[in-house]
Amino acid sequence: MPSYTLVCPPLDTSPHIARDFVATVLRALELDGSLIDDAILCTSELVTNACVHAKGGDGTVLWLAVEEGRLRVVVYDGDENPPVIRELTADRWERGGGRGLYLVDAVTEGCWGHGPDVPYGRRECPRSEGKGVWFDLPVRPPVTP
Repeated sequence: MPSYTLVCPPLDTSPHIARDFVATVLRALELDGSLIDDAILCTSELVTNACVHAKGGDGTVLWLAVEEGRLRVVVYDGDENPPVIRELTADRWERGGGRGLYLVDAVTEGCWGHGPDVPYGRRECPRSEGKGVWFDLPVRPPVTP
């Protein structure tokens, strides 16, 4: 299965662009609607984090592939600091923000991480510095009537 890449500029609209890109690719591949919804949510959170915490630079690179019964999405940015799940206090919940990685962790059932390249050595990071934050979701075969 081929992979798909999107370069997102460092703009406030990048999370929206990334969501539309992922939805379009996964719909074209005729994947399950709930998988698409989960992938859009997780992608949005990772791209938003990259835009908020990796300010400046060249923006982000999103890489997507469906292979071996799974969807893998990786969001690369120029910030070498790893993502951190922060303590979710009542105050933080009320003010908003800080929930993104909790959502990614819950939706992917803990199947996410980060590093200088894609897990399993499938592709090197397309940036000379920074990190890739990835998640996997299981792809179920289509149900035939």
